[in-house]
Amino acid sequence: MTPHPHHASKPGGHPGGTSKGATLRLVAWEITRNCNLNCVHCRAAATYGPYEGELDTAACLRLLDQIAKTGEPIVILTGGEPLLRPDIFEIARYGTDKGLRMVMAPNGTLVTPENAAKMAAAGIRRISISIDGATAEFHDRFRAVEGAYAGALQGIENATQAGIEFQINTTITRANLDQIPKIHQLAIDLGAVAHHIFLLVPTGRGKYIADQEITAEEYEQTLNWFYDQREKKVRCSSRLRVPRTTTVF
Repeated sequence: MTPHPHHASKPGGHPGGTSKGATLRLVAWEITRNCNLNCVHCRAAATYGPYEGELDTAACLRLLDQIAKTGEPIVILTGGEPLLRPDIFEIARYGTDKGLRMVMAPNGTLVTPENAAKMAAAGIRRISISIDGATAEFHDRFRAVEGAYAGALQGIENATQAGIEFQINTTITRANLDQIPKIHQLAIDLGAVAHHIFLLVPTGRGKYIADQEITAEEYEQTLNWFYDQREKKVRCSSRLRVPRTTTVF
C-alpha cells in the first residue's frame, strides 16, 4: 500500500523507544462499574450495580495521594458511569486540590445543570462524551437505551453552560464507519474541542459483536481521512479503546 503523503517517521515515537525523564502523564481510572446504559460494545460489561469490591471514598483519596507523588498527571474519572458515585465530586475536588488535572468521561445523560455546576466547582476541566452514530436511532441502539442520544446532547449543552469544555469520542465499527464524516461534523457544530476515534475491542460485551471490527485497511483509510480534517475547527485523534473509556485529554 502506498503510504499516505502526510505520514512521516519520528525518532523515539514508538512506545518501545527510548525516553529520557519520562513521567506519568495520564491515569484512566475506572472508578465504578455501575452504569445507567447497557452499551453493546462495553469492555467492562457495565450495567446497573451495585458492585462489590469497589474502592470507598477514603481509599480513593489515598490513591490520589499516591498518584500526586508521581507528578501532576491528567486523571480521567471514568467507569461505568462516574456520576453514579455519590462521592464523585468530593473525589474530583480532592484531586484538584492536590494539583492534578481532573477530567471526567460520563455518558452525558446524567450531566444535569446541577451536576455540571458541581463538576465545575470540583475542578473538572474537560469531559468526554461518546457519540457513536449520526442519528439518535443508531446511537440509542448502540447504547441500548432509548433517549441516550438526546441525553448526551443535553449533557453537552449543560456542561458548556457551566464552562466545561468537551470532546467527542466515537467507537468505529462496520455499522457506523460510513457515518464518521457526519459525526465529525456534529462534533464541530456542537463546539467540541476534539473528536477522538477508537477501535472496537472484542472483550466484555464487545466480544458478541466481534464481527463488527473494521479491517486494518479501513482503519488506515479512516486515520488518513481524519488527518486531512486537521484544518477544521476541532482537533482529531485516534486511540485504541483499552480500557473502554480511556481517552486522551
